[in-house]
Amino acid sequence: MNVIEIKQLTKDYGNRKGVFDLNLSVKKGEVFGFLGPNGAGKTTTIRHLMSFIHPDQGECFINALDCRKQADIIQKSVGYLPGEIAFMDDMSGLQFIKFIADLKHIKDFSLAEALIHRFDLDPSGKIKKMSKGMKQKIGIVCAFMHNPDVLILDEPTSGLDPLMQNEFLELILSEKEKGKTIFMSSHNFEEIERTCDRTAIIKEGYLVAVEDMNILSQTKRKSFIITFSKEETALQFSKEDFEVQKIRGNKVTVSVKGNIKSLISSLDIKDLDVKTQTLEELFMHYYGGGENV
Repeated sequence: MNVIEIKQLTKDYGNRKGVFDLNLSVKKGEVFGFLGPNGAGKTTTIRHLMSFIHPDQGECFINALDCRKQADIIQKSVGYLPGEIAFMDDMSGLQFIKFIADLKHIKDFSLAEALIHRFDLDPSGKIKKMSKGMKQKIGIVCAFMHNPDVLILDEPTSGLDPLMQNEFLELILSEKEKGKTIFMSSHNFEEIERTCDRTAIIKEGYLVAVEDMNILSQTKRKSFIITFSKEETALQFSKEDFEVQKIRGNKVTVSVKGNIKSLISSLDIKDLDVKTQTLEELFMHYYGGGENV
């Protein structure tokens, strides 16, 4: 069953900005990553899901509800964290959280309190005096506090320090275990690799790939930096039937996919370092180099 469906979505702002003929589906219980640099179309897509903007063509559905025609129902039930949160700056953090809780008709505030504690948030101060990280924590509490089955998160770890980023990823993994459906945009490769079942890569408004993260991890290439005892041995090895990327002195960098037994079975190896292909390298493959990012 698909919880989120995006069909032929197009929003053309001109000058190659927007999204174009976008087709995506997210299954029930799936954590789905949406990966791309700023300006690629991630936020535009999410704003269509929340019906904050309307498409030139195409349609979006959440739980079989039309995102444009039934936006009021969707917005009450979905956990949403925008990339840029509109706060009422004269409120305290706690006042704002309770204001959102009232809008969502939340009677039990215990989950909000647990999230406040989990993220070490002091919500008593005025929002206008808070750091970006503190404001992001308030946004996280507001998105998760009504225990939604569907979460739509736009750059959710923006502004969080590394400790809180890790805490957030643990929260995502725990929600995943509960069977929640999560659509999460990001340009952070680590959080996508760690949490997502599948990931879509978007480039200049066009969908260029949807990758299954389990398959991706099984097919990743590994680069081995082999240090030999002597330069002569390194040179001899470089002539073997391996994909040698670089040779420098007594060190050889070789790319291997799959079983490495044949690589290390009979070598006079002094040291061996491993570098696994990252999602970032896959991303750069689709973007064709650093100039586009």
